[in-house]
Amino acid sequence: MKIKLYHYTIPCRTGVVLRKQPLTERQGLIIRLEKNGNIGWGEIAPLPTFSCETLAECEADVRKWLKKPTDLMDNFAPSVAFGISCALAELNGTLQPEGDFRSAILCDGDVAKFSAKLTACQAHLGKIKIGFNAEKEGELANQLFMQFPDLQLRLDANRAFSLEQAVKFAEKIAKPLRSRIQFIEEPCQTPALSRQFAEITGINIAWDESVREPHLGLKAEPNLTAIVIKPTLTGSLEKCVSLIQQAHSQGISAVISSSIESSLGLTQLARIAKQYTPDMVAGLDTLHLMQRQLLRCWQGSDLPLIDENSEFLRLILESED
Repeated sequence: MKIKLYHYTIPCRTGVVLRKQPLTERQGLIIRLEKNGNIGWGEIAPLPTFSCETLAECEADVRKWLKKPTDLMDNFAPSVAFGISCALAELNGTLQPEGDFRSAILCDGDVAKFSAKLTACQAHLGKIKIGFNAEKEGELANQLFMQFPDLQLRLDANRAFSLEQAVKFAEKIAKPLRSRIQFIEEPCQTPALSRQFAEITGINIAWDESVREPHLGLKAEPNLTAIVIKPTLTGSLEKCVSLIQQAHSQGISAVISSSIESSLGLTQLARIAKQYTPDMVAGLDTLHLMQRQLLRCWQGSDLPLIDENSEFLRLILESED
């Protein structure tokens, strides 16, 4: 098998912030596998402030895998396990080629632009990051529901609210409109508080961070409607599929979600969503945060495409066994 490992750097658009840290460029690794005329690609892109592993640690993990490719994928860092497993799935033909390019429209902080995009796309599903100002965000959600009568929202608090703050958020939304919140991802600082919030307000919740914690014990419970799977933060494709199957067996939906991968990784996430969660719109509307696409085009995007000869992509390892 021939193996190539690349390092990429893609400039981000101004104003991208992750946990109060500006993200001016997206960096990651791309692995290319070739065997018997078949080729598989995978993206290894730990997300700053979210992933535990660094890019240097990822490269070290890839080199370990090269020495012993029979090792279990989930012995490696999550982003490494996901990237290599996707490359192997492409190589072996187990990842179907068709993708589901539908996505919840992401609000990146500019409400006017978000509203314009909803109108232009005739979209009925949006996603908003919350957790900064409970009452103002509740007022905004209420305003959007009034402005767009068919709109449903997914909200992501990243465990930012206390129970009191989360309830104040909900109180700013008229009770008849609250059912148009598909779910709030991890509204409170702990799962127990999030459960209390759901019981008090009747608003559905989803697990995100909790999915990646070993003690979760996924099971059906009141007001829990979905789990959100970010494969780059979760691990191998096989691990992600197992989580999807566990959720479905409990009557819980599973949503595939982006960790701000390049267009290469995003198109693979769209294929995973099509293959394993065909009835659920994924959360993949993040390409607009970047200034370039990488190796593969996202459906409908006119961003310039980086190829293997680009200055943004550098070969750092090549081997053949």
